[in-house]
Amino acid sequence: MSDQNEPDPLDSFDEIIAAETDRDPDLAVIEAGSRTLRTLGGPPESGVPTRPADPEVDKALREVEAELATRWGETKLEPSVSRIAALMDVLGEPQRAYPSIHITGTNGKTSTARMIEALLGAFDLRTGRYTSPHVQSITERISLDGAPVSAERFVETYHDVKPYVEMVDAAQEYRLSFFEVLTGMAYAAFADAPVDVAVVEVGMGGSWDATNVIDGDVAVVTPIDLDHTDRLGGTPAEIAVEKGGIIKTGATVILAQQPVDAAQVLLKKAVEVDATVAREGLEFGVVARQVAVGGQLVTLRGVGGEYPEVYLPLHGPYQAHNAAVALAAVEAFFGVGAQRPEPLDIDTVRKAFASVSAPGRMEVVRRSPTVVLDAAHNPAGAHATTEAVREAFDFSRLIGVVGASGDKNVRGLLEAYEPIFAEVVITQNTSHRAMGADELAAIAVEVFGEERVQVEPRLPDALEAAITLAEEEGEFAGGGVLVTGSVITVGEARLLLGKG
Repeated sequence: MSDQNEPDPLDSFDEIIAAETDRDPDLAVIEAGSRTLRTLGGPPESGVPTRPADPEVDKALREVEAELATRWGETKLEPSVSRIAALMDVLGEPQRAYPSIHITGTNGKTSTARMIEALLGAFDLRTGRYTSPHVQSITERISLDGAPVSAERFVETYHDVKPYVEMVDAAQEYRLSFFEVLTGMAYAAFADAPVDVAVVEVGMGGSWDATNVIDGDVAVVTPIDLDHTDRLGGTPAEIAVEKGGIIKTGATVILAQQPVDAAQVLLKKAVEVDATVAREGLEFGVVARQVAVGGQLVTLRGVGGEYPEVYLPLHGPYQAHNAAVALAAVEAFFGVGAQRPEPLDIDTVRKAFASVSAPGRMEVVRRSPTVVLDAAHNPAGAHATTEAVREAFDFSRLIGVVGASGDKNVRGLLEAYEPIFAEVVITQNTSHRAMGADELAAIAVEVFGEERVQVEPRLPDALEAAITLAEEEGEFAGGGVLVTGSVITVGEARLLLGKG
């Protein structure tokens, strides 16, 4: 697997993970990072932060993380925006200091947010981006000018808002949650910067999500599918009711392709609040696409015209659709198709898309055999990943490594991968939300058959086993490994494969 003279990162896994998860696993900082490959060969370029090199800064960041870990985690919710609204009030309504683009949906939110951010930055606007969850460091969630805030700035922002957080805690029935505090920090940091525009991804749903104290000039809804059904509803239409809560009076709504019942709900909400709607497949969309080295070449139709030969360094048809949605959102923000008839400058658009990265989304982190990481964690995401793998790679034998959360539709996830996995190695990550390897394996056996399932509860052993199985094809036979099922699983795998 590696040079005999080099230390094997698998050997130090337990020690590193133990150091990083001595608190709520939801806040664990997974020491793993690399940007999506610009080509199918060559080393990935680092683009996500590791632990601070300065011991004092690292200590200060760990103290902040520890304090945040005492609050409700992201899986414990009380559906209300009353607490975050109270925090915004005492902070002086920082979220009103800049226009915003608000993004909801089931899959593709973070990739779309990154594309929107890149486009706005290419047009010389200062951006703030708030996304979740993080793969490596909690600081990833708050970005300025296309890069995560520094650990120093993250700590400083936390201490700036802490007195106000405690004031709200004392006045509310429940303390502010982890996600609510981070949302307040992001909005305050954006106002302090100051940014020209904020790109904000919802945490869950829309109506009662903590981010929904902004009135987005542009509301983006990526494809809706079944996820978090215990909180959002059991049908796309029911889920769309919650997600449609980000559509505000007079906004422009950018709708990705949706199930018919979800689209009907969203269109009705837009009419009720007098919002303008642009729909993928009608007002904008993907005109053409072809596989290219390291990604794809696409022609997009925006609301203001056609944008030919745009290189996107990401794999999969779904990323082309995310690009169309992102482009339409930025056109809407600039008033293209409404206040101004001409499209955006094509060279600037091409430059922006060529710079986009999406860590942990169809990310190649190793060669011979090829190891791909993808954070798909629900059936819809897994189907999209399956399609992308078939298109972008010519694996003669693909081994899956799957570690999933217990609150997900893991059977649907595994069924989506069954056609492309020759064998699957079942494992679990270090999060307290992880489904136990034995429980997950029992479901996998029903989907794949016992002869195609191997169980390795420790992720280092699972990676070792999968790589060994892929190598059985021989050096030039085209074996590969896909690590998937959870953002945490992907983050920990990045560490193990030496990308931290």
